[in-house]
Amino acid sequence: MRGFKAKIKVAVLVIISLWIGLAALYGLLKPISNGCIMTYMYPTYIPISSPHNLSAAKYGLYLYHEGWKKIDFKEHLNKLSGLPVLFIPGNGGSYKQVRSLAAESDRAYQGGPPERTFYQEASLTPEEGGVDMDSAGFQLPNQYNCMLDWFAVDLEGEHSAMDGRILEEHTEYVVYAIHRILDQYKESRDARAKEGAAVPGSLPKSVILVGHSMGGFVARAAIIHPHLRKSAVETVLTLSSPHQSPPVALQPSLGHYFAHVNQEWIKGYEVQTSRSGHYVSDAVLSHVVVVSISGGINDYQVRSKLESLDGIVPSTHGFMISSTGMRNVWLSMEHQAILWCNQLVVQVSHTLLSLIDTKTGQPFPSTRKRLAIFTRMLRSGIPQSLNLMRHSQLPEHSTHVPIEDEKDAAGSRVPTLSSCPSNVHWSDDGLERDLYIQTTTVTVLAMDGRRRWLDIQKLGSNGKGHFIFVTNLAPCSGVRLHLWPEKGKSTSNLSSSARVLEVTSKMVQIPSGPAPRQIEPGSQTEQAPPSAVFRLGPEDMHGFRFLTISVAPRPTVSGRPPPAASMAVGQFFNPEEGEKEFSPWTLLTSTYSQKYMLLKEDHPLSFNLSFTISLGLLPVIISLKTAGCGIKNSGLPVEEAGDVENSRLCKLRCFPPVALAWDSTSGLHIFPNLYTETIVVDSSPALWSSIHGSEKTTVLLLLDPHCSYKTSASVSVTAAAGRFLLVYWSQIIGFSIAVIFFALMRQAHAWDLDLPIPSMLTAVESNLRMPWPFLLLAIAPILISLFLSLLMFQPFPPIGSFIIISIICYLFANGSVIILILMSQLVFYVAAIVHVFIKTRWQVWEGNFFFVFLRRLLNLFSGIFSFKVIRVLRVNPLLVTALIAIVLVCFVHSALGLFILLVCHALCCHSALCSFLTASFRSHAQRMELFHSKNEANDGSQQFEFKYGDGFNQNSPSDENYSSSPDSAKSFGDTQLEIFHHRHGLLILHLLAALMFVPSLVAWLQRIGLGQSFPWFVDSALCTGVILHGIYNSKLENNSFLFPFPGIPGWGIRLSFIYLFAGYFSYLSGLALAPYRVFYAMAAIGVISFALRITQRRSMEKGDTYFSSRKHSHRH
Repeated sequence: MRGFKAKIKVAVLVIISLWIGLAALYGLLKPISNGCIMTYMYPTYIPISSPHNLSAAKYGLYLYHEGWKKIDFKEHLNKLSGLPVLFIPGNGGSYKQVRSLAAESDRAYQGGPPERTFYQEASLTPEEGGVDMDSAGFQLPNQYNCMLDWFAVDLEGEHSAMDGRILEEHTEYVVYAIHRILDQYKESRDARAKEGAAVPGSLPKSVILVGHSMGGFVARAAIIHPHLRKSAVETVLTLSSPHQSPPVALQPSLGHYFAHVNQEWIKGYEVQTSRSGHYVSDAVLSHVVVVSISGGINDYQVRSKLESLDGIVPSTHGFMISSTGMRNVWLSMEHQAILWCNQLVVQVSHTLLSLIDTKTGQPFPSTRKRLAIFTRMLRSGIPQSLNLMRHSQLPEHSTHVPIEDEKDAAGSRVPTLSSCPSNVHWSDDGLERDLYIQTTTVTVLAMDGRRRWLDIQKLGSNGKGHFIFVTNLAPCSGVRLHLWPEKGKSTSNLSSSARVLEVTSKMVQIPSGPAPRQIEPGSQTEQAPPSAVFRLGPEDMHGFRFLTISVAPRPTVSGRPPPAASMAVGQFFNPEEGEKEFSPWTLLTSTYSQKYMLLKEDHPLSFNLSFTISLGLLPVIISLKTAGCGIKNSGLPVEEAGDVENSRLCKLRCFPPVALAWDSTSGLHIFPNLYTETIVVDSSPALWSSIHGSEKTTVLLLLDPHCSYKTSASVSVTAAAGRFLLVYWSQIIGFSIAVIFFALMRQAHAWDLDLPIPSMLTAVESNLRMPWPFLLLAIAPILISLFLSLLMFQPFPPIGSFIIISIICYLFANGSVIILILMSQLVFYVAAIVHVFIKTRWQVWEGNFFFVFLRRLLNLFSGIFSFKVIRVLRVNPLLVTALIAIVLVCFVHSALGLFILLVCHALCCHSALCSFLTASFRSHAQRMELFHSKNEANDGSQQFEFKYGDGFNQNSPSDENYSSSPDSAKSFGDTQLEIFHHRHGLLILHLLAALMFVPSLVAWLQRIGLGQSFPWFVDSALCTGVILHGIYNSKLENNSFLFPFPGIPGWGIRLSFIYLFAGYFSYLSGLALAPYRVFYAMAAIGVISFALRITQRRSMEKGDTYFSSRKHSHRH
């Protein structure tokens, strides 16, 4: 690499790459507080006997029992009468991880369903094929009549995320375990019948599968297994499980297995038709419901993008939900914490118990009803996108309807908003004097038993046609809201044509912290955080004149003492006044220059912040500082009043701010009690598979209008670096392979032009030059990907962000490859210098007694090399390397064969570099000899030749053929340096290939002694092609060949073009988040090289000149 600018460019790229890597490491290693509560249990694991076969001997099946008393296992098995649930652990997981779910399920069964609240509940969307569940007559059970029997498979803690063979064996055993569980219930029933005990009416017909991590994918793979009984599994719940692709997509067989399972699932939901298009039968998987729960932003191992079911399971049969938007959970958690986080475990337990039909004791057969239960129990009433929050949620026909449900002329039930039940109803006569609000903002600071009237026509004028209301009062029991067509004392006083509409059920629950404690009895406390939000649009209030807010008196809150502070704030507002958009430039400049925005008192209660760059890529630190709250005099001394007034006194008046963030990938994120918080969502923007809108994030801030705030938004650098590597590491790996292919292309092209072969560092730097090399190698593949999207009728990603992020990933891949090149070169040069130094001192030690003994010992062992087989192998080292590597790849493990290839490359690099250094020293000595030849004798030169007479490899010229001219020595040294550069490039490429198989090797080493099987054919075949590439392209002269197209003189295929095509393919594989596909390119080059060598040999025997070669004969 020559030129100061080139060195500066490489240095800057390396520094930036190192800085991003270190910042990401710092951000990812910081401790995380997830807010989860621990789950406690008294576990007992009962083994289930299995027939003696290979799978059963390796793995195990257990039944969980909760309780501290010792039980008889056989007797307990004979009493099985619940609904079977099978837990499948994930990568490196244990069957004992079932304990939290099983223990809470047992407590939930004994304690019954949770107390009902009257917040708005979620329902199936029209896209999910749903209707209003209440109008369909569906209700959650009031009690549980059947318990859950939790089983768990013991998969020996194997790393199924690293090897496709392990994943397939786990699937086969899970299929066996499902059958064994169903058979166990039959055996238990028969045993009770023999004893004369009571037997259940019906046996379980299916097993509910709950899988964690890779266990969730194993559950889906088991369902499409050909040996699984029909309808043996109808419900699947996965926790932090990858569905789209493997979390470590490095092994080809693992990627193939994922693709195969997903393709079978896509086909499974297609209706079976004949060739003529006539209906034959329902879809094979029409009875299966799948729900995926993701851990959110704190799950570093499996991101929400991988856990999505889009394109695999139709929305009518499943959905994904993040734990951050999950009802009664609202938390993001680590990959393992999702198994024991009590808030999530309790909600999952009640959800599974609600799936059981109280009449039959079996899960509901209707897929829509099961999906409706999952929706009602897991989703919150908060809309899944801000667009739904902005628009009306009331049915169009709900205007001017009475509180009671009506029936239309045909007698069918008309869906309406449900009113509060009678057991929590308090009559209008119980309300004290009515209050008439004259301002756009209404505040409730006490449970005073009053009704507040708001004139919609008057207060909602001047564009303020929207109303928002936040409170910590419970709906129905604490506060009720009605829309009135005209003023009246009670609903009974109105005519039948003008009835009141109760909209209390539109209040949606949001998470809130604990209520503040009173410091002294009777003293004022801080405002409690809001627990519900209520919103009405102009279309909701159309046809009504008044909105009333009725607050219950203190003694009527379900017999419980009221909170320390009661709060409610409502406001008519204009949404456009609270909109703020942050441009990319504003976010980027905020890293070093923060800009503050002052929100004065009487500001909108709702602020809509729009970020044009997803907070999943650039997390933003939002800071809110209370600037004032209208308190002119605190009554304290002047020196104490300032800080106290802006902090403690303002907290007595204003509720804590709340932020709601919407993201297209991970859904809803809620940040309560927000004063200084890093807002980050688990999104994956700017990917090839992204859609328009995925690059944006919308945040809704709820701020008390009685206080003024000083707010700022700045990018968190460490969090952004960590998100960059987490989201795009698969893309960066594919790009790194492409960078190496492009560098090898540069070397092969230089050989074709009869130019010196550049080093890998020089080749990588040359490919970064502007404009043409960079445009051809960095921009052209992106344009090709967009063209492919057009051909395949796929939606385009956000083009601007997609191109920018792809270029950044490509530059980071170049920086990473340069660091790897520099580190490997340092190792080789240090080893070569040490080798040369020892060689020069060899003659000095020749007379030493130890040296004589060592030489005799070597001569003794040299007799072994006289055997004919050994001599043949020594003459053909590449053949030996290829045989050993291919045998290991096909019969042991692919990584071991690639390591043998790496050793061959490393030895050749070391030998060539040592020869180059030796020739350089010799050339320098000869120049010194010529310079002093007129004045001195030739003693120094003879001494040097005495020391360096022995070559370092068989390619070194002999004494009789070696010229003493400096030019000749320089020519030999350059040849050896070119050999080093060439083999060094191959070593870097195959080193990355070997590293991609290291996770699979770790999983393979863990299973030693447990019964091994041969590697998958796909892995063996592809790695054999990689070995052929390393062997047949190891010599410099093999860099040049021209295989002509038949009938087209002057046109042919050169190796440089093949490397270019392989680089493009690797680039596209990275964009597709499938880096394992780069092995296709490596194997294809190996097969092509092997075929062309055979064709070249036959052509030379026939005298054809189809292949070009380099001119300089001394290089051959």
